[in-house]
Amino acid sequence: MAEYTATIQWCRHEGEAFSDNRYSRAHEWLFDGGVTVPASASPHIVPLPYSVAENVDPEEAFVASLSSCHMLVFLGIAAKRRYVVDRYEDEAIGVMAENEAGKLAVTRVTLRPRVVFSGDRRPSPEQIEKLHHLAHEECFIASSVLTEVVTEPRF
Repeated sequence: MAEYTATIQWCRHEGEAFSDNRYSRAHEWLFDGGVTVPASASPHIVPLPYSVAENVDPEEAFVASLSSCHMLVFLGIAAKRRYVVDRYEDEAIGVMAENEAGKLAVTRVTLRPRVVFSGDRRPSPEQIEKLHHLAHEECFIASSVLTEVVTEPRF
């Protein structure tokens, strides 16, 4: 078992009324290793200037998390099979749509990885597809998509 933490910080800017819904959604994600990520609501959800297009939004982070997990598992499987991976790139796409309950959700994430191998032992296209299938089956994040979410307010 392991626990993972993130601290999310937002503060109302001086002079913003807040109750008129005209406030900045810019905030920060702080991680235990010392990395701080500028975050915001997506401009697709909250119009500019109340969102920040340059910042990472939760939907992008969700897609990146799935892609990153898949890649890390893929690399581990490839290494165990003695393939040498030189480069891995994934231009992943997430789609926001109404789900079966009529709520907006990221309903589909398509991973589009491109992997470059080197060395004498290189997998065939069929073997690469199998590696990706195994990576998907073993990805912790993909297995967690229906995870229970618990809210514990602190005062």
